[in-house]
Amino acid sequence: MKKKILAFLTVLFLLLHIQNSIAQTNEYKVVFDLTSSDTTDHQSLIRWLAGISKANPNAQMEVVLYGQSLSMITKGQSIAANEVEALAKNKNIAFRVCEIALKKHALTKSDLLAGVETVPDGISEIVQKQGQGWGYIKAGR
Repeated sequence: MKKKILAFLTVLFLLLHIQNSIAQTNEYKVVFDLTSSDTTDHQSLIRWLAGISKANPNAQMEVVLYGQSLSMITKGQSIAANEVEALAKNKNIAFRVCEIALKKHALTKSDLLAGVETVPDGISEIVQKQGQGWGYIKAGR
C-alpha cells in the first residue's frame, strides 16, 4: 500500500512539474486590432499594453491601426503621444499602421509618432499574425 501511495505521489509530482514547465515555455503573443477614433479606447489600449508588459515583460504585442484610429499615432493629434512613443521603445511592443489607411486619410509616414511603423495592409497583417499563432483582441467598441 505504501508503495502504491509513493508511486502515486511521484507521478503526481512529475505531472505537476511537467505542466509547470510547459506553462513557462508558452509564448505570450497578441495582436490588437484598433479601428476606433474614440480616445477612451486609445487610453484603454495604452493601459492594457502597459499592464501586460509589466506583468509579463516577455509578452510580444502588436497594435495594428487602420480605419478611424489613426489619430492615436498622428503627431499633433494624439492624446497619448508620450505613452505611445514610450511603449514603442519596448522591443516587444509594436505599433503598425495600415498604409492603405494612411493614404485614405492623406497622411504620410512623417506624420506618425516616433517608433510607429507601417504595414502594406492592416487586415492582412492581423491575419498573418493569427496564422503564426498570435492571439487576437479587438480593441475598442
